[in-house]
Amino acid sequence: MVTLGSAYAGYSGIQYYEKIRAVQHVSADPAALAGDRKTADATQKAATDGGHDRVVVPYRERPKTGQHFADLIVPKLKAKMPVIEGTDEDELAVGVGHYAGSVLPGEPDNCVLSGHRDTVFRHVGELKQGDELQVVTSQGTFVYEITRTWVTDPDDRSVIVPLGRAVLTLTTCYPFSYIGPAPKRYIIQAQLKEKITIPQ
Repeated sequence: MVTLGSAYAGYSGIQYYEKIRAVQHVSADPAALAGDRKTADATQKAATDGGHDRVVVPYRERPKTGQHFADLIVPKLKAKMPVIEGTDEDELAVGVGHYAGSVLPGEPDNCVLSGHRDTVFRHVGELKQGDELQVVTSQGTFVYEITRTWVTDPDDRSVIVPLGRAVLTLTTCYPFSYIGPAPKRYIIQAQLKEKITIPQ
């Protein structure tokens, strides 16, 4: 029994390390990964009309389940993490999961990303209103500004409903330090601020 227990603990430790390793440290300004912000023709502001974003993103193909199709960069945390299509355990074990029932980053509606509170999203409780989130995709880099954070119940479906404007919603379990399955959900919502396109 002792041997089996030690083997399981070792396996669990390796799995946890692999999940933690999905988060890369970004030493420089993460915006530099998307190109030079100071280049006037490389930056496109998200046009708005009555508070509704008019950004339309021409994704040629939708990502397949399990596909790493984007990266989430959190400048305040100097962190970069892979965004994987799907929110089952297989996807959440290797990065941030994109809820397949929501739009893709940059599209004019609610893009929902989920992550484990003890791995990829273990420091998101440090983020505040006004902090920036960036999603790097094949269509460019979409820059969002956090507008609000709150705690809700796990069955609160309002978190994933369409909103009619370009929004990024991050979800994770809460409290962050809870032992076992956490009873609440921590939500971060951010509004699309601009799109950065890399000059060809």
